[in-house]
Amino acid sequence: MHARSDHSHPVTAVSKHYRDEDGRMWKAVYNSEIPEIIRKSVNCASRSACLALFFHVIFLAALLASAPLSRAVDWNTAEQQLARKIVAATGPGTVALTFENRSSLGRRDSDAVQNGMRSALEQLGIRLVKAEQAAATVTISLSENPTAYVWVAQIRPGATDSIVAMVSVPRSGRSTVARDSMPISLRKTLLWMQQDPFLDLAILEESGTPTHIAVLNPDSVSLYRNQGGKWQQEQIAEISHVRPWPRDLRGRLLPGKDHLLDVYLPGVSCRSGTAGSPVTLNCRETDDPWPIAFALNSPVFPSASFADRPSAGDLTAAAFFAPSRNFFTGVLTPPVGKFSTVPKFYSAAFIPRDKYTLWLFAGTDGRVHLIDGVTDQATKLDWGSDIASVKTACGAGWQVLAGSAGGQVQDSVRAYEFPDRDPAAVSVAVEFPGTILALWTESRGDSATAIVRNRETGSYEAYRLDLACSQ
Repeated sequence: MHARSDHSHPVTAVSKHYRDEDGRMWKAVYNSEIPEIIRKSVNCASRSACLALFFHVIFLAALLASAPLSRAVDWNTAEQQLARKIVAATGPGTVALTFENRSSLGRRDSDAVQNGMRSALEQLGIRLVKAEQAAATVTISLSENPTAYVWVAQIRPGATDSIVAMVSVPRSGRSTVARDSMPISLRKTLLWMQQDPFLDLAILEESGTPTHIAVLNPDSVSLYRNQGGKWQQEQIAEISHVRPWPRDLRGRLLPGKDHLLDVYLPGVSCRSGTAGSPVTLNCRETDDPWPIAFALNSPVFPSASFADRPSAGDLTAAAFFAPSRNFFTGVLTPPVGKFSTVPKFYSAAFIPRDKYTLWLFAGTDGRVHLIDGVTDQATKLDWGSDIASVKTACGAGWQVLAGSAGGQVQDSVRAYEFPDRDPAAVSVAVEFPGTILALWTESRGDSATAIVRNRETGSYEAYRLDLACSQ
């Protein structure tokens, strides 16, 4: 959704509001009215004086109209930089090039960047062709953050794994002032992408960046290890189930403490054997509850260690999932204060207080229920159905990540704190290239994983969301 702007012209007598193709509100300028203004409002001493005044006004109008152009961003340097990075990955040859504008750039600027990129690539020996004729494919996403326009090129040179190249262009303007004042920076990092649907992703090992991951597919768990900067598939463990899955399938994948993985699916749970190869999943038909929170006093385990990973014994709350639907039934174990049952919900988060824990449930009724163990306050917030809580060193120490409400072209997530019962936004919204399918707190507790369906490519993507304290 583009922000509206209202531009007026200082020398225009007649204007009319209209909305351009990007949804912005403008005032149209009719320069044909300028001679009429001069004729009616200026008492000229002579014909030559009138003509001189007329051309002087026309000159000023042209100068003012061209002023925004003099402040336009020069894209050329970034175009050349990104083109060189792309050619370094593909080499000279045939390339299929596509663009995705996920930024606030209007049609004119977007087209200018795309034309500039095509020209820069062709100058470096790239021949742009259709996908079926190309030796490599490149998708360039025009995105942005609070301080810069960010262009990301996803490069697939032949049958090899994709390579990502990126450049940024500093942005200017008053729109960044409000964003810069936010106390927390919410960052997203692409972890995984595939064309087939998947439900969740768990990071099993990492050292700076993830090195070993598990991906929950509808009927299997795939294990991958990063070797030399590329993900290599280690193994596929099948999930056995008797009943067909519900139409809108959801699933949860969690690292174990004394074993590798726990898998939660509607009416089915699976547990891997002890860590080792090959990994097998022991699955059973069950209505066991899914974990929605671990013990508040359990440490946020170090990224390189597995000794403190939470297990079933560390659970502080779990909820029963409807076996044939896509939501939790509302039955909790153990109860939250006097509430053993809450309204049916899609996801949950919690905020520890000094004397109690404030729970948030994104209900199927479209409301967020705030439950402190004594009262249930149903609040209508402009949130979607996905929420998660994280523990950080920023602000109040606990934040809630909440997805945007439906009806938007692309979903977003923002961080909130709860000084009392009303949420206060503490970060800028981070946008995604499509619909958020799931948002889960990672087992280490200080970050979350978002599963997204890309609306342009149709691919399924997993992003890590973590928070940094702004200076």
